[in-house]
Amino acid sequence: MGTEVVTPNPWMIIPFGVLLASIALAPLFFADWWARHYPKVALALGAITLAYYLFGLQAREQVLHTAHEYVSFIALIGSLFVVSGGIHITVKGEATPRANVVFLLIGAVIANVLGTTGASMLLIRPWLRMNKYRLTTHHIVFFIFIVANVGGCLTPIGDPPLFLGYLKGIPFWWVAEHCWPMWLVAVGSLLAIFYVMDRRNYLRAPKEVREHLAEGADTWRFDGLGNLGFLAVILGAVFIEHPTFLRETIMVAAAAASYWTTRKPVHEANHFNFHPIQEVAILFIGIFATMMPALDWLQGHADGFGTPTPGLFYWAAGSLSAVLDNAPTYLSFLSAEIGLFAPNDLVREIQATLAAGVTDPAAVSGAHATEIRGALAALHEYFEAEVVAGNVPVEHIRVAELLGVPAYRQFVVAISVGSVFFGAATYIGNGPNFMVKSIAEHAKAHTPSFLGYVAQFTLPILLPVLTLIWWLFFRT
Repeated sequence: MGTEVVTPNPWMIIPFGVLLASIALAPLFFADWWARHYPKVALALGAITLAYYLFGLQAREQVLHTAHEYVSFIALIGSLFVVSGGIHITVKGEATPRANVVFLLIGAVIANVLGTTGASMLLIRPWLRMNKYRLTTHHIVFFIFIVANVGGCLTPIGDPPLFLGYLKGIPFWWVAEHCWPMWLVAVGSLLAIFYVMDRRNYLRAPKEVREHLAEGADTWRFDGLGNLGFLAVILGAVFIEHPTFLRETIMVAAAAASYWTTRKPVHEANHFNFHPIQEVAILFIGIFATMMPALDWLQGHADGFGTPTPGLFYWAAGSLSAVLDNAPTYLSFLSAEIGLFAPNDLVREIQATLAAGVTDPAAVSGAHATEIRGALAALHEYFEAEVVAGNVPVEHIRVAELLGVPAYRQFVVAISVGSVFFGAATYIGNGPNFMVKSIAEHAKAHTPSFLGYVAQFTLPILLPVLTLIWWLFFRT
């Protein structure tokens, strides 16, 4: 599965740690210096790691694989950013706490259709406008929590980790079927907390002030709806695997066509510029490069987790997703699960069972009967055409093993939920987070610093919700 795992020197994790520390601390203590020099820091640290992999480890394939992941990542979120920036939603009416809750709930649902990036870029500007007279930090952070992260947990389109899982063979609707209870609890809990906070904020403004500053009757107007066609092209392109870079080429072409065909007043109304995606693109060059040793070390030491439990994988995948990009983190833990639960000898037994023409799982016996029965059942449920044709890829056999055995299936649910939900814990946990922050700052909204975000919102608000998810679904 994927490229061959290399064994980096643990000291090579240092550039990644330095980059994370710089992203967290430099804007707080050296804001002006960081604004001018962050590209040099990110590219220099990334170059150190790349040089080590290319010339020290001779891991050219690993570097190319990571580069391809980076290009796919930036092409997707960049194209969604550009096309969404060509759609202007005019919102009039008073942003009451109830209206805000409904808006965020709609955003959580839309995130599963447009992806968290597309939904965030489409809705962040109307969200800022409708709350303009009382805009504060909790409006920005809860938008990141719900629309840019937690909301996109129901489809592979919703968040990059789930899409990568889909490409590895996890069926499209499997995520919604198994993750909807966690989605419901998390979104519901965050909306309830937001309502309490937003109502307190709302009541601080005297009624006469609210009536004076709020817009008239509720009206919605949409400009640039022709860009929905370009969004459809981008979403269709995500399913293209071959030839290499065709998917990314289509996405970039759709974004370019959108940009040049969108009327200038629409971009002006959105205050559209390329700074947010530029910042994300540069920082994530460094992140994707420097995180290679960290992910390779994790994948090579999966057996050191002791007795694995879904709860352990939920917290481990989630915690790393908070500070790494959650897509490769998810893949690393999926690889660890395959190494633990679908080793090569078991795969060979399943292949032999298929070759013998066994179609009834109940007819299987032997030391690994439970695992083989579960895999056969999942193969017939999800990959029936391949089974009938007698040509089942090894990767799909491994996925069927994970999905067919209930105990193993819960591990896949755990890393799926953990990777998506914990992406909200920091600005670097998921690609849209930085872009939302940048757009909010451009609109003169109050946004917390990196550490302020964690101290004021992640630890006291998000962490208890994440703990509740663990307690209800992954504790045993």
